[in-house]
Amino acid sequence: MNIEEIFKGAISLKASDIHLAVNLPVFFRIDGVMRPVKNWPALKHKDILSLIEPVINKNQKDELFNKKNLEFSYQIKGDFRFRVSIFWEKNVLALAARLICPKIPTMEEIDMPKAVYDFADLHDGLVLITGPTGCGKSTTLAALIDYINNKRACHIITLEDPIEFVFTSKKSVIAQRELGQDMISFQSALKHIVRQDPDVILVSEMRDLETVALAITLAETGHLVLATLHTANAPQTIDRIIDIFPVNQQGQIRLQVALALKGIVSQHLLPKIGGGRVAAREVLINNGAAANLIRENKVAQIKSVLQTSSKEGMCTLEQNLKRLYRNGSITLKTALAHANYPEEILKE
Repeated sequence: MNIEEIFKGAISLKASDIHLAVNLPVFFRIDGVMRPVKNWPALKHKDILSLIEPVINKNQKDELFNKKNLEFSYQIKGDFRFRVSIFWEKNVLALAARLICPKIPTMEEIDMPKAVYDFADLHDGLVLITGPTGCGKSTTLAALIDYINNKRACHIITLEDPIEFVFTSKKSVIAQRELGQDMISFQSALKHIVRQDPDVILVSEMRDLETVALAITLAETGHLVLATLHTANAPQTIDRIIDIFPVNQQGQIRLQVALALKGIVSQHLLPKIGGGRVAAREVLINNGAAANLIRENKVAQIKSVLQTSSKEGMCTLEQNLKRLYRNGSITLKTALAHANYPEEILKE
């Protein structure tokens, strides 16, 4: 057994993730559920080491042993790519890998709300795609970038860790930069990016204060910035951005966010009736009412804006879950389990 056999097995079973751990067989995540591969034996530490050694170079091996963590992308024949994370647990190696399909899905294929198409037409501002790990944020961003690429003649720069979907320049020119290979850090890349004449900037994850501050500034100065955060809904996303700053700066940041933010798409991937998964999304468009609530530090009241602005293209997670349940995509149990306010699912 080698690592490519494991990767090919994941592709054939339509798994989204692969997990290798000592004293366990290989596990695949299929339709959101972890499943062991029963015909493969339990792995020892030396087995995992022998599996990964052929696919990492000396510098990567040194990083793994010195920094205790290694992240990279890996491609096998057939153009399938994997986002690989190797780490240590209880002094032995473990691996998690995410399958990245070679075909970038279209906005239609992933049932993107109309408001997100409108975000793609923007020439400046901040658009955030949020949700827990494994909810399809990268796929949504890739579909959005490819939509812009097919529609607009502009310069798109992506800052990624690592590069996942690989784009082919069409109407747009696309430059993809990978952390550790093409840039030292997100902060350093963002500091110099204006000299590279970008129209659209993708930041694969806003992890720290300086990255957030630079992204907001770029969104204010004539660039469309697309980024992700690990937050569950729109109000929590706004609070997370503001709370990352010191208290004495938060008043100014509220004003900047109210001005720069154009929209938030918060999504979850749910098991679909009949197999596969489907995305449930909450969509906030930062209209005048929402912007005023951000400026006045009344973010908790944004939920009421979401509930009453469906004509503008907004919706709460619960409204979307109810729609998916009623059209037969998900079960009532699934809808209730993923709702922030389950009682709203049960309302007529």
